[in-house]
Amino acid sequence: MAIEIFSRKEQKYLITRRQYEELVDRISPKMRNVKNGTEGSYSVTSLYFDSPDKSIYFETKNKLKYRQKLRLRVYDEADLNSTAFFEVKQRHKQVVNKRRMILPLREAYRYLEGDYKEDFSDIETSNPQVMKEIDYFRKYYDLKPEMVVSYSRHALHGVTDPELRITFDFDLKCRKHDLHIENGPYGDYFIDSDLVVLEVKVDHAVPLWLARILQELNCEQRSASKFCTSMELLSSDALPQSGYMEPKELEEPTIGGIENESDHELVFI
Repeated sequence: MAIEIFSRKEQKYLITRRQYEELVDRISPKMRNVKNGTEGSYSVTSLYFDSPDKSIYFETKNKLKYRQKLRLRVYDEADLNSTAFFEVKQRHKQVVNKRRMILPLREAYRYLEGDYKEDFSDIETSNPQVMKEIDYFRKYYDLKPEMVVSYSRHALHGVTDPELRITFDFDLKCRKHDLHIENGPYGDYFIDSDLVVLEVKVDHAVPLWLARILQELNCEQRSASKFCTSMELLSSDALPQSGYMEPKELEEPTIGGIENESDHELVFI
């Protein structure tokens, strides 16, 4: 059963395909491919939502301490009967909380079209409480389907620490003209096709051995928002400039740093 409510730390990097190959080789003794997909590789296609005044975009762009977004996601080839994941992703500094439920994609579309009972008793979902929270969030912000973001992902987890997870995302594309995610991963590239988005996901802290490898390969941490980058490519002319504010403290690119000799203490890698 999919984990529906969880919290973790996520750190993003923008690396080259050559760095990706070297990194996978270096971490292979301690990491293995996840069981999903083919040798840990699969496609991800997500429908993102925003309000008419693009409030979700500006929360992320302005790097608010607390920000959140709503998305509907499928994996690999999908049709209306496939399992979809509806989730609210909340971020406070580097800690990410997700509240997620699963339902057939056709049920998700039926909900978005307003064809359901007020108490959601006629919606097939794994978690009615999360369904209510998603509905509240969507109505509070007046969220509407905004765009589709898709990519290929290679995911690994720790051999002895399954909570340590590393993902590499390639061929990142977006589109606005076809918001049916069952139509698959296609669209315009919003990041250079030679670049890879690396995410390190942990419950507590990144282990020392991984921090050292990231340092040695000069992997720089980057705040790379797929949502914002796609929005700026697809809707730059429509973005209301009055909503943008520079964050008080800009996030500078950094390379993995060690706080002490503990196997688990790490800051801002």
